[in-house]
Amino acid sequence: MRDESQAFLKSLLSTPSVSGFEQPAQQVVRDYIGASVDRVETDVHGNVTAVLNPDGRPRVQFAGHVDQIGFMVQHIEDKGFIRFSGVGGHDAQVVLGQGVLIWTTEGPLPGVVARKPVHLMTADDRKKVPELHEMWIDTGLGDAEAVKAKVRLGDPITWRLDVTDLGGELIAAPGMDDKVGTFVCIEAARLLAADGAGLQAGVYAVSTVQEEIGLRGATTSVYRIHPQVAIAADVTWATDHPDIKAGQSGEIKLGAGPVIARGPNINPRVFEKLVAAADAEGLAYQIQPVSRGTGTDANAMQISRGGVATGLISIPNRYMHSPVEVCHLGDIEGCARLLAAFTRGLSPDDDYTP
Repeated sequence: MRDESQAFLKSLLSTPSVSGFEQPAQQVVRDYIGASVDRVETDVHGNVTAVLNPDGRPRVQFAGHVDQIGFMVQHIEDKGFIRFSGVGGHDAQVVLGQGVLIWTTEGPLPGVVARKPVHLMTADDRKKVPELHEMWIDTGLGDAEAVKAKVRLGDPITWRLDVTDLGGELIAAPGMDDKVGTFVCIEAARLLAADGAGLQAGVYAVSTVQEEIGLRGATTSVYRIHPQVAIAADVTWATDHPDIKAGQSGEIKLGAGPVIARGPNINPRVFEKLVAAADAEGLAYQIQPVSRGTGTDANAMQISRGGVATGLISIPNRYMHSPVEVCHLGDIEGCARLLAAFTRGLSPDDDYTP
């Protein structure tokens, strides 16, 4: 991955974007892609769309959701401890004891998630996984008056937004789900702008919002853009670590390339074109059978208006919805290259009828 692209990815991962509060990360997107495309649009919902060759046909929409799971300030107790609620799906077992950042109007305020120490628990308490409402955030500021001088009800909260370089081109960070998908869509638009010889399609690369709370940004953006073809870029569960049965979840490995989904959420002709594009580009890829709606932006896009020919490509992700999600840089870059190659091969005469 080129240095500028990797810097963009790490900037996305280091910028907060809790569902409903995505605009700091969306500004990172606008700053990166603005000079490469014909125009950049931000709609009333907060989706950011990079538009390339707008008069081209077919219209193809890319969708990678920029929002990440997080928390929200729910209540400030008299002694200054903050009660919080979850935004998106959380495993409560990985929340306790973590460092967090409360994103106030003055900037990030650090805190820690806590409950009473194990020494003071009953035997039954020690066996129980606490609910989010049974934990609190300690900022160290003091009583409620001191906390309220900085923190408002409804302020978004994230994990500490660190990016850790691991061995073998692996990186770990919160929010890989799905800022790597946003990266793929925007980077694919940049690749097409840099080498779009023969490009016939009109490209609408969308950094969508609010996927984690119901595919909301994809729903509004696809209705507005009205594409003939749509590709979602998201993450999928890697199964190359202990305690996962490949027979149930499939065999998905980090470093083995982009994952192309196949199933009822996927137009069969789009699937075949994605596979053909990967083969022509010499890209390693993996196939993932998905027997139902995928729970990604592809689900919303497929059934918009009269229906959209939809595909889904994914980046393998270990430890999803945790502060230490792990992805492979080669898989991320390969996904962007696959999306660009697929789009270069689109023609106005293509028929997507099964």
